[in-house]
Amino acid sequence: MQALDKLDRHILRSLQADGRATYEQIAQAVGLSASAVLRRVKRLEEGGVIYRYVALVQPEAVGLGLTAYVNVRLEKHSGAAKRNPMDGFRASVLGWPEVVECAALTGEMDFQLRLVVADMAAYSRFMMDTLLKHPSVQDCKTSFVMDRVKSTTALPV
Repeated sequence: MQALDKLDRHILRSLQADGRATYEQIAQAVGLSASAVLRRVKRLEEGGVIYRYVALVQPEAVGLGLTAYVNVRLEKHSGAAKRNPMDGFRASVLGWPEVVECAALTGEMDFQLRLVVADMAAYSRFMMDTLLKHPSVQDCKTSFVMDRVKSTTALPV
């Protein structure tokens, strides 16, 4: 992918604000023709800058009223014959629908998970029946979201 110019960045900002905007609407905002916007968007898609389109769902509107950030520390790798605990944990996380984001960390903890669940009972079930039963998990620390001050998916392009 070649470097992004000012028009590419404007198109990306427009699409991040409204992914359903038409090429005509974006063209008006950017100052290009709709066909030029279409060509640029296709190039951005083919270059991997735009990698998918999604609908953002309000968690509370679908009964998911509790968000938690869980910092996870794994057991340390001991011995060449033993499978790397991080690999097993990464594979498991992919199958847990409650985990909507997982980041590997530097520092004291190995991963941070963002969980979205219905309520404290659902959180407790996930922790007791899934996360804490994982053979690689050594320790967890949880923080609960009380209020979303800022929540965006838009990158500052």
